[in-house]
Amino acid sequence: MIESMTGFGSGEYAESGIRATAEIRSVNSRFIEISVKLPRQFSGYELEARELIRKALQRGKISAVVQLERENKSDIPIRIKPDVVKAYMAMLSELKAISGIDEPIRLDHLLKFSEIFEAATDESDELEREWKVISQALQAAIVSLREMRRKEGEQLTMDFKTRIDAINQVLNEIEAISQESLSATKEKLRQKVKDLLGDESLAKERLEMEIVLLTDKMDITEECVRFRSHNKFFLEALDSGEAAGRKLNFLLQEQSREANTIASKSQNAEISQKSVFIKEELEKIREQVQNIE
Repeated sequence: MIESMTGFGSGEYAESGIRATAEIRSVNSRFIEISVKLPRQFSGYELEARELIRKALQRGKISAVVQLERENKSDIPIRIKPDVVKAYMAMLSELKAISGIDEPIRLDHLLKFSEIFEAATDESDELEREWKVISQALQAAIVSLREMRRKEGEQLTMDFKTRIDAINQVLNEIEAISQESLSATKEKLRQKVKDLLGDESLAKERLEMEIVLLTDKMDITEECVRFRSHNKFFLEALDSGEAAGRKLNFLLQEQSREANTIASKSQNAEISQKSVFIKEELEKIREQVQNIE
């Protein structure tokens, strides 16, 4: 089933006091364009996030935004280093004795030394753990986006099939009119030749050949056959389960070429009118195919 290129998806994932939310949007584009906005400390993971999206989506201008929350606010991400605190206390006491200062050593003196603290957990390990939560939320958003794109693709598929069926029906009508028109044209040409030649047989075979060649130039049977073949491939592409946007665009070009040839070769007003209908339907399909992945 085909997918549209426009859609929106959101995802959320929580684990061990960490919650990530992701939103992803996509609009039409000839190629794939991806932009990702992650929390500042995860800028090093941007390439990995873009690759997650690229594996799931083949075309479209895609933007994703991810936010991270730490739910357990009571946890302090640093801890005291007791040995370092004792060492600084000893140093300050020695400085106090040497300088002869009687002022007592206060907590704010110790807080000037950042070395008395250390991270409660290894920073790289914590980032990796949080990234796993973020990636799960991003994947959930991608699944949500693809579901919306599939639903729109289903609607487009039904519309395309309805229009292709209508085109095939009109092609049948055009072909029937063309055969009747060709027979009538041949008979008129023969009558004109007969009137011009009278009872003389001079060049009758040559003129008959010219009549055949002339009517062959007006015959649109081959174009109708090719048109139906393109329609068949178009419908197959819709149900192929693959990204079909580029293939559908190519087939539309071929269908339009056949429609133009039918219109130019025909000398019948009714066929000309029906050809206009076909071109209008193809144009409506073309507008929507630009939205197919």
